[in-house]
Amino acid sequence: MRFDLILTALCLWAAAAIADLAVGSRHRLVRQAAYLAGLAGGVCITIAGVRGVVGPVATLDLGSLLGFSHTLVRLDGVAGLFLTLSGALAVLVSGCMVSWAGVKGRSTGRAAAPGFLLLLGSVTLVIIAADAFFFLFAWESLTIAFFVLAGARRTERPATRAAWVTLGVGKVSGASLLIGFLLLAGRTGSYALAAWSHVPAGAVHDAAYLLVVIGFVAKVGVVPFQVWLPLGYPAAPGPARAAMAGLAANVGFYGLWRFLGVLGRPPEWLAIATLVAGATTALLGIVFAGVQARLDRVLAYSSVENAGLITVGYGVALVGAATGHPPLVAIGLLAASLQVLAHAVAKTSLFASSPFFLDDWGTDRLDELRGVGHTHRFASVAFGLSSLTLAGAPPTIGFVSEWFLLESLMQEFRVGPLALRLAMGYAGALVALTVGIAALTFIRLLGLTILSRPADRSRSPREVHDGGILGRAGFVVLAVSCVGLAAVAPSVIRYLASGLTPIVARSDLLSALKSPWVLQPVYHGFSILSPSWLTVVMPIGFVVVALMAVAASQGRALRVRRVPAWRSAASGVPGTDRYTSFGYANVLRHVLGNVLGARRQMITVHDETDAGITEAARVEARTSVVEPVEAYVYGPGRRLFLRVSRAAKRLQSGRLDAYIGYMLFAIVVVLIVVAAL
Repeated sequence: MRFDLILTALCLWAAAAIADLAVGSRHRLVRQAAYLAGLAGGVCITIAGVRGVVGPVATLDLGSLLGFSHTLVRLDGVAGLFLTLSGALAVLVSGCMVSWAGVKGRSTGRAAAPGFLLLLGSVTLVIIAADAFFFLFAWESLTIAFFVLAGARRTERPATRAAWVTLGVGKVSGASLLIGFLLLAGRTGSYALAAWSHVPAGAVHDAAYLLVVIGFVAKVGVVPFQVWLPLGYPAAPGPARAAMAGLAANVGFYGLWRFLGVLGRPPEWLAIATLVAGATTALLGIVFAGVQARLDRVLAYSSVENAGLITVGYGVALVGAATGHPPLVAIGLLAASLQVLAHAVAKTSLFASSPFFLDDWGTDRLDELRGVGHTHRFASVAFGLSSLTLAGAPPTIGFVSEWFLLESLMQEFRVGPLALRLAMGYAGALVALTVGIAALTFIRLLGLTILSRPADRSRSPREVHDGGILGRAGFVVLAVSCVGLAAVAPSVIRYLASGLTPIVARSDLLSALKSPWVLQPVYHGFSILSPSWLTVVMPIGFVVVALMAVAASQGRALRVRRVPAWRSAASGVPGTDRYTSFGYANVLRHVLGNVLGARRQMITVHDETDAGITEAARVEARTSVVEPVEAYVYGPGRRLFLRVSRAAKRLQSGRLDAYIGYMLFAIVVVLIVVAAL
């Protein structure tokens, strides 16, 4: 029955994609029909996922369906867990896409809907795949879906570049998985994923483990593979970027979870490398998010940060597995899974709501988006609560997940090897710094967009489309989930414990419950938290303090006092009477100048009046930042590749005798190498 629901969803999506390609997107109902199919299929996937978590394991042999070996599909707790999340998000994102595509001129061409449906189908197939060939087939299909969505607006040059960079990183990810799978299949003689759990410890096991981890973290954007996120996410059309960032990215984490259960104990150096890479990614992502002037790039770099935080939690689980410490595996996986949930809900909400006011206002610059909270109320509520979630503010699910993550890193004293303790300490320091900068970043985002008023009162959106019926329903569900999931965090942990049972014992995971409504970091007597009570006490406390302040001030606290805005300690300083996106982030730009590669330049500016008269010159300071991975890793590699390509062109003389000479030379070299071996 569970596989029947999955098959129904896949057939719905395939039929809708074919129909959209055949009919086109000229008519409103045709444009929306594909996304309605996505919504219906998402409901089926959600039900199948819940049954996978609470029911027995189900395996199905489809024979040689793909023409290679046996095609196996499997639905167990881990698969059910990620299907539940993917299906629920597919419903919400599809609803937002229905409303977005209903506006004339928003969805053009024939790439958006088929790419979106291909993405949903690929995610589902990756999660249920139980053999190597089927898994790689689904994985490459997901890469193609990313390529199609990133290049949907292919007439724009940035979209073209984004599509090719996305495809390039996707192929690196697929190649790494392919080589790792071949090593494991060669050692066991089987293509079934479950059979690889019998691979003995050794060089082959460790090399395959490393390749598999690289393949999955490349897809989610861990350093040095994060370069495609700031390009690929903003290039996708409308709320489809929510499907990429909040939904599809989760299959990378699913792969890490799945192969931790399959391959078992990792080498210690891999756990150390994972912790260091994850913590570095988190800090790099949030620092660059904090200084961006465009909303889409802020959100994309924030996804880099979240990928790093989740990878750190996974690294803690690797440390526990490497040292034979099941409770540490439990708290690491629990922290990472809660972070996956928080990131999925909040990032889906951000990327699903923001296109509505970005398209209406016609810009993604933060300084020009002042006042969207007054024009797009439903989208702004979802945007605001999800921003607080990613900032880790209580009482949101983001606060609970980050609390668990920091608590898991504080268990480093329980680990024996010094190198592992140092890696956990390093990760803990960077995660704590990341959490602080995230608060600054999202307060800046809220203050400049949702809570402010337009700098120019005459400026207003061209038109206002605040989500429509399905879009507004999606906004409400996503906004409520940001706080509601924290309120029922103990129940969420019980559900996660049922799903993660194939990897770690359920009893270890349920040790995170000190009592029915109080949480602890698996270990008794360490620290406790009750997010359920927090959601009740915080609003009450706010109301009590506010009433006391009004009473003590005899009502003066409610009076509005208007004074000139402080602009500078010196007189005659030009500019607006409010913070700009650049000015708000300037402290961060200076304090972390080494991370950002900040470059400051003093220039002389000569202003001219309308009559062409040159006024007195003034001096301005302009600051730019440098993305270190692009500048110092990919930049030199690109220049070397182009240099080699130009040199290779000289060999193409067009003369037949020259080409025969090249072939003879190559044959001689091959013979020498073979003889030497």
